[in-house]
Amino acid sequence: MFHLNLSLKAILPLLALSGLSKCESPSSRAPQIHRKTNLLILPTVPTRFGYVLFPGFEALDMFGSIDALNHLQELHYMNLTLIAATLDPVYTNRLPWYTTSANSTFGEAVLPTHTFATAPPLDVLVIPGGNGLRAPAPILNSAIDFVRDRYPTLQYLLTVCNGAGLAARAGVLDGKSATTNKLAWVETVALGPKVNWIAHARWVTDGNIWTSAGVSAGIDLMIAFIGHVWGQDLAQKLAIGMEYTAAKDSSDDPFAALYNLTDVPAHY
Repeated sequence: MFHLNLSLKAILPLLALSGLSKCESPSSRAPQIHRKTNLLILPTVPTRFGYVLFPGFEALDMFGSIDALNHLQELHYMNLTLIAATLDPVYTNRLPWYTTSANSTFGEAVLPTHTFATAPPLDVLVIPGGNGLRAPAPILNSAIDFVRDRYPTLQYLLTVCNGAGLAARAGVLDGKSATTNKLAWVETVALGPKVNWIAHARWVTDGNIWTSAGVSAGIDLMIAFIGHVWGQDLAQKLAIGMEYTAAKDSSDDPFAALYNLTDVPAHY
């Protein structure tokens, strides 16, 4: 019996010769076979997470899903990037074009770490929803452009609530199946005529794109995503630690029936 002990300096030339350094990061969990060498290439576990922020984002869309990641990062190395148009605080309210009868000054703010122009490379990008996505053009153009430009380099894209509408406007959902907030169903579906919209769904997975129904469904989506990447046992332990009963069936969504919604197939 012998032990093989290769230094990093010895390994790097082998990787260069094999062409592994040129392989793209896989967008799925399935192992891949490198055509030239027949070597098994295992998928990379994502570590670089980013959230798109905009004025008027829905608090639970972000904080619900991100809290599951807060627990996960205690067990696996991860980093977080909060991305917005500027580095100014991003509020859940303070929308001059959106008013309510109560005229309250009640809301929260998040401080971005990067702008759309300075954001680092990411593995996973999460788009929350909220009233801010009803903003008149061109307020959201920089966010739409960022999603469109970054999607090809991502391992996964996740949307919560009507955040799917932003992804649809970026064109990255074209030809895909997706779901969204059921209360905002009609207006969001109209933003993606080339998307196959699934009504009776708590969340939908199509390739490396995960979309959830409204608000609290983002927690179910994130728990399911963690189970997909890190295993169901860990996902269940995290949910128990959060004292949250996560949905097991992605098609179990009572709100589509409440609003009498049906699927909207893509049309071109």
